[in-house]
Amino acid sequence: MIHLRGSGLDVVVDLAHGTPTIVHWGAPVDDPDAVVAMLERTLVHGSPDLIAPVSVVPEHAGGFAGRPGLLGRRRRGRRWTPRFERVDHHVDGSRLVAVADDPVAGLRLTTTIDVADCLVIAIELTNTSATDRYLLDGLTVTLPVAEHLDELLTFTGRWTREFHPERAPWPHGAVTAENRRGRTSHETPSLLFAGRAGFGEWHGEVIGAHLAWSGNHSWLADRLADGRRYLQLGELFHPGECSLEPGESYRTPEVVAVWSADGLTAATQRFHRRLRARPEHPASPRPVLVNTWEAVYFDHDLDTLRDLADRAARVGAERFVLDDGWFGSRRDDTSGLGDWIVSPDAHPDGLAPLIEHVTGLGMEFGIWVEPEMVNPDSDLFRAHPDWVLTTDGYEPPLGRNQLVLDLARDDAFDHVLRQLDALLRDHDIAFVKWDMNRDHIGGSGADGAAGTHAQTLAVYRLLDELRRRHPDVEIESCSSGGARIDHEILRRTDRVWTSDCNDALERQTIQRGASMLIPPELMGAHIGPPRAHTTGRRHGLAFRSATALFGHLGIEWDLRSLDDAELDAIAEVVALHRRLRPLLHGGDVVRFDTEPAFVAHGVYATDRSEGIVSFARVATSPGLTPPPLRLPGLDPERHYRVEHVALPRERPGPNRTAPAWWSDGLTATGRDLATVGLQLPALHPESAVLLHLQRVD
Repeated sequence: MIHLRGSGLDVVVDLAHGTPTIVHWGAPVDDPDAVVAMLERTLVHGSPDLIAPVSVVPEHAGGFAGRPGLLGRRRRGRRWTPRFERVDHHVDGSRLVAVADDPVAGLRLTTTIDVADCLVIAIELTNTSATDRYLLDGLTVTLPVAEHLDELLTFTGRWTREFHPERAPWPHGAVTAENRRGRTSHETPSLLFAGRAGFGEWHGEVIGAHLAWSGNHSWLADRLADGRRYLQLGELFHPGECSLEPGESYRTPEVVAVWSADGLTAATQRFHRRLRARPEHPASPRPVLVNTWEAVYFDHDLDTLRDLADRAARVGAERFVLDDGWFGSRRDDTSGLGDWIVSPDAHPDGLAPLIEHVTGLGMEFGIWVEPEMVNPDSDLFRAHPDWVLTTDGYEPPLGRNQLVLDLARDDAFDHVLRQLDALLRDHDIAFVKWDMNRDHIGGSGADGAAGTHAQTLAVYRLLDELRRRHPDVEIESCSSGGARIDHEILRRTDRVWTSDCNDALERQTIQRGASMLIPPELMGAHIGPPRAHTTGRRHGLAFRSATALFGHLGIEWDLRSLDDAELDAIAEVVALHRRLRPLLHGGDVVRFDTEPAFVAHGVYATDRSEGIVSFARVATSPGLTPPPLRLPGLDPERHYRVEHVALPRERPGPNRTAPAWWSDGLTATGRDLATVGLQLPALHPESAVLLHLQRVD
């Protein structure tokens, strides 16, 4: 019996069976042997004469009635139901490594369980046969779930509508989701939670699990006939995609799991702490950027871009990012993708004149690339039509006029690496927006087998090598917006593009959902134009600013269309963000339960000395005024000064009067702010207000 202790998170592991069985994970416990005795199950009528454990890799041959953790076979379907025996284990602090063998099937499982703020599990399968290939259909990590956690929170979405939550009671049987898009996906993010029915942001026991993987995946939430519940998460293979030759191994993506006795906010803060603890986490302030995409699209006229850069510098931007259209024949989205050389048509004198202008204004220069893709109308495809993920004998389907470049091929990989290395070597580039705009559909590699698994690993390898060669260049993970947001891509990148939608109303929900996995400094959030390009809605500057402030701030708007007063207003927002940036990008994300017509969230300093809170009205509500906003999580014994933070061009609500404290501020204890709350004035739909909290004693 192994007892692993993390930061307020304990794990008890039983090694008596072949593969490790997590008997308990969650609240700290005193006596693991007593815990095992307390949870011992008894045989019931109509069941086998043994109780199969919900192990990390549950076995069909051992009597497990749910989905086995390992699916695979030898030739002619043999050795399809292995049974493992414990071989060895060792413990190093809060890390357990356990080895189990099946000498009959010729397989070895090595399970790693690590506990800190999160529970992290990965499994390695090795083919120990000296002669036979093993065809692997699936290897998933299984997590037991306490039976009183009977409500599921999952996420769905689409392009420009990512991370939308869905809650439902945990039914009898299995709930499952599968992603075959070749990227983490808009539709099925690899994140789910389970909790006690009625759990909220600050109450109720909650567990959450995330698969740190950027390709195809599946998750399963199952409730067995005997009442036991479990989650399974893992990579999803296409038929025949993964086979192990003698001596070869496959390692699963990490499953990252969190627990809280006090609701979602505390649970998701554990995800954030894990990301912030990684060595690669950005240490410098996140530069406010201006991106050219919605300002000019493919119009790369030098004078236009210089004018835009001048205005970016005027409003306080610290980084200027040149988006799609600078390379090859890329005058629209039908050609040039894959030719990563500066276009003599768009930039006849190269990029140097623009870069020198941008850096001369005191800003960093960034650039857009999409290295995993190729247009059929490109020099690269004409020279190497065999370098794409397609299937012989079939016409390859296009997506956004492009195909997937097979980076698992050494020649294609080396070509892209050389072009990107030269781009970064020969230009003063501080930031790369790395996009990926097409699903993998029916793509096979050079050997004719499905290629998504190998492609995902090749993308990781390409990013790793570029970062090794250019360690000072920051990289953003963008995939049609938020289709590739996971902890594994964030080992190699410095932020994600949360969504292609800059509509502040949509962003309120998108960013709230994304905040359950990633902290604000990794979440690209831009102030778009008054009329959103993706939805056509119109919003005032205050609402757009209040929404974008809670991320890695950017501006994606044609600043040339603004007059001096409007530019000054943007400069005020940028200055406010830069003043609050240490708090926003270093504090604890907090979210608050309120009526469906409102979205309330913020950031508290880790020592609870300060906070910034947003309260947005996203729809009409039955009441003319919002309910009092309760602010749990502050120091209950200390006093806080609460003040309204006025945003430029903020529209007053339809009040006849506002509370007296609205203009003068008020002082209250953390306890009263949590239990009584603050009455806010009436707000127009699709508007938001900011509150600043400062501890005063």
